[in-house]
Amino acid sequence: MEAYLGIDVGSVTTKFAVLNDADELLAHLYLPTQGKPIEMVQYGLSQIKQKLPRNIIVAGVATTGSARYLAGVIVGADLVKNEITSHAVGALHYFPQAQTVIEIGGQDSKLIIIRDGIVTDFGMNTVCAAGTGSFLDHQASRLNMSIQALSQKALESRKPVHIAGRCTVFAESDMIHKQQMGHRTEDILYGLCQALVRNYLHNVSLGKDIQPPIIFQGGVAFNRGIVKALQEELNNEVIVPPHHEVMGAIGAALLVHEEVINTQNKSRFKGFDTALKKVKIDDNCR
Repeated sequence: MEAYLGIDVGSVTTKFAVLNDADELLAHLYLPTQGKPIEMVQYGLSQIKQKLPRNIIVAGVATTGSARYLAGVIVGADLVKNEITSHAVGALHYFPQAQTVIEIGGQDSKLIIIRDGIVTDFGMNTVCAAGTGSFLDHQASRLNMSIQALSQKALESRKPVHIAGRCTVFAESDMIHKQQMGHRTEDILYGLCQALVRNYLHNVSLGKDIQPPIIFQGGVAFNRGIVKALQEELNNEVIVPPHHEVMGAIGAALLVHEEVINTQNKSRFKGFDTALKKVKIDDNCR
């Protein structure tokens, strides 16, 4: 059985997706990068191998994400693609009529405008953490709750509190101030979700023509409070696809499948045993 492997290595999470020859998802992984992309790529290879049939033949490998070139060298990638293209291809695979893709990750966020199946515009935010998942994680930790509990609690809000969300420092100070004033936790948390969405739309989508269908991808799409806040702010349905957290990796796998069909080249994949090898980075590459 031939298969195609996509690897999306971000600053916060590392994702793997394996597709069969019919572009159906065979296996996927969603792992914390923990500041160790080399080790996590190797660990992911060892784990994804266990999820696959023994007779699998990897006919193509593609990498994407902020550490895509490093990951490409480690695994012997046949294709290295940027996150915009990978996420757009992943979204269009499941929703061919998609016109807008929102992707919010741990450290950055993206907006992709698609018309007639082609990316026509995009925006990225790689500077301010106030519109990303890391800020939510930090606030959940400060409140001594899981990110899942934060999401569920936010949905209980009936009178959300306005949080100054243009900056992580100001937002945290404002949350503490609102707590000291006696506002309910759920109202503060949903106010935080609204603030993150406002910040995202102000920094990433300013001047962009957001049209439905709107697809929401990335790890933050697990947070139902953010989904609700997006729908309210955009006054439109926001679709969270299955396996939204690994959509970049799925897109990469789809792209390398197409590349293999077009070129008929043999894959340069170094094999799953790469997970057991010691990787040395040349000082000239640092």
